[in-house]
Parts: sequence; structure tokens; C-alpha cells
Amino acid sequence: MQRIAVLTSGGDAPGMNAALRAVVLAADHYGLEVIAFRHGYKGLLENDYFEIKPKDVLHVLQYSGTVIKSARCQRFKEVEAAQQAAANLNALNIGALVVIGGDGSFRGADHLANYWHGQVIGVPGTIDNDLYGTDATIGYATAVAIAMDALDKIRDTADAMDRVFIVEVMGRDAGFIGLGSAMAAGSERMVLPELQKDKPLTIPALVKHIQKVQEIRGEGSYVMVLSEHQWPGGAVALAEQLEAEYHLPCRPCLLGHIQRGGAPAPSDRILASQLGVHAVELILKGHHRVMAGIRGNQCVEVPLRDTWEKKNPLDQNLLRIQHEIFNPVKKKPRINPL
Repeated sequence: MQRIAVLTSGGDAPGMNAALRAVVLAADHYGLEVIAFRHGYKGLLENDYFEIKPKDVLHVLQYSGTVIKSARCQRFKEVEAAQQAAANLNALNIGALVVIGGDGSFRGADHLANYWHGQVIGVPGTIDNDLYGTDATIGYATAVAIAMDALDKIRDTADAMDRVFIVEVMGRDAGFIGLGSAMAAGSERMVLPELQKDKPLTIPALVKHIQKVQEIRGEGSYVMVLSEHQWPGGAVALAEQLEAEYHLPCRPCLLGHIQRGGAPAPSDRILASQLGVHAVELILKGHHRVMAGIRGNQCVEVPLRDTWEKKNPLDQNLLRIQHEIFNPVKKKPRINPL
């Protein structure tokens, strides 16, 4: 019987367990054995594995995290590490490896493929939604829902006290969570990596925007979504500076790893199930060095290197709506463009 292996790597994402379940159930359906490596590439190097069967994953899709654990492994970038991993896979008679993770995990998979004869298939499990070639990544929808729920609760206390709140979300290199949560929660402002490139945030500009919103709408709350690493010291330092220099009643809130937890949203469970099965079927079709993705509700395969070498842009229409149409201080056109 043919054997395949699976691992979860890098930052955990809600829905990874659902993807793992799908890989195991699909493999069982097609008569394949599955070996799971614990703690990602670290476990692969240490030969920390076990045979995983359908009974081990039947009721895991509702849980966040990953039951086979994950880790970051800097050592795996080395040639010797890839060669050791290849030797371990060969010793176990593994014909294909499914890697559930983000761009760093896919770089590791592509690196391994240079020294191993087996097939390598990626499954996009990352809350950042920044992988090229797929409409969505596993975990993104849940992370946005969690951020939105927090923003809704923050709005309640912000309204009660007429305060400014700066809410820091994940996404240092890509603003998908920032844009999605800001739009879903009706934030007055968002600071995203993509927007910072053209017009970086300044304290005077932010204060002017806050004051203008208050002039237009009257006294009330002001909630800003800040993507991580977009201000020195983050939301805490920015809030302290606004209060110290401009006497604005401002409070920071760092959502941090809360965004990675909680039960996966239905859309993430369904997406993970589709992509996990797709990954196994790509193996059976002989594909190699590709990611199992979804575009326009159709399963696709994307060259691994494309997933990080090509840019996955923000939805320009959503960006326009939130940044311009919903911006309280933007001037309204005299003529309806529609």
C-alpha cells in the first residue's frame, strides 16, 4: 500500500485540524496509508511520527490549533536538514508529503523537493490570506470574525466613554485581516501595510482625522484598526503618544494570538475539507511542487514558488469602499459616478 505523510508547520490557523482530517479520510478512501509528523519540520528531522488513521481525526474539525502540533524550524533552511528529512522519508517508504501551512512552510517544502524524489503538495493554512493563487486560505475567515467580535465589544465601551481606541491586529506584511475586520466592524480608520507604502501614518494627520470626524458626527467613539508593525511600539506607543501630546482619551487593545484561537468558522471548515481532499487527489494525479488552492469555487493547483514570489493583492474594491466611500471626512463627489 502506498504511504503518504502530512505535517502542519508555522503559525497555527483555525481549520488546520479540518484539513488534516480531510487528508486522512481522503487517503483512507483511496487506499493510502498516512504518517503524521509532530511539530512540523522539526518532527520530520527528529523522526517524530505515528501512523494516523480515520479514528484519530473523526471529531477534530471543530477544534482550533493542530492536534499533530506545529513549530517553526529555522534549521530546515539548511541543505543538510533537507537531506536528513529526505533520508527519513525514504526510510519510511513515503511517496508524498502534504504540508499544511503558509509561505514559510511552502518555502521549506520547495527546499525539501530539491533533495527528495517524492511528491510535495502544499495546503494553504494561514490566517494572513497572503498566498498567491487561491481566493482564500484556511483560518482567515475565523481570524476576521474574531477580530470583528472584539471590535464590536470595544465599540460599546468606546461609545460609552467617547474614547479613541486603537486595535492592533495581525498582518505585518499583508493587510487582509485589517481590511476585513475594519469593514466588518465599521472602523473609522485603518492602517495597513499596503496603505503605508504610499502615505505613511503621522500623528498630526491622525489627530486631524479624529477631530474632523468629531466635527462631522459630533462627540462619540473613534475606532482605528492598526496592522502590527506599522507603528514603532505598536498600538500601546501610539495611544500613549496621542494622550500625552494631544490629550486625547485613547486606549490601545492588542488582539494578538486571540485571532488564532476559537472554533473554526463554517467557511474555514468547508474550505479545509475541500483542500485536504484536493491535495490527496493531486498526489494520485502525479502532481508535484504545487499548492492545492481554490479560485472561483473551483479547485486549482498552483506552483509552490508562485505562492510567495507573486503578490496576492488586497481586493481593490473593498479597499476603495472602506478607505474612501466609508471614510467620514472624504469629500462627496458632486456627480454620482454610477
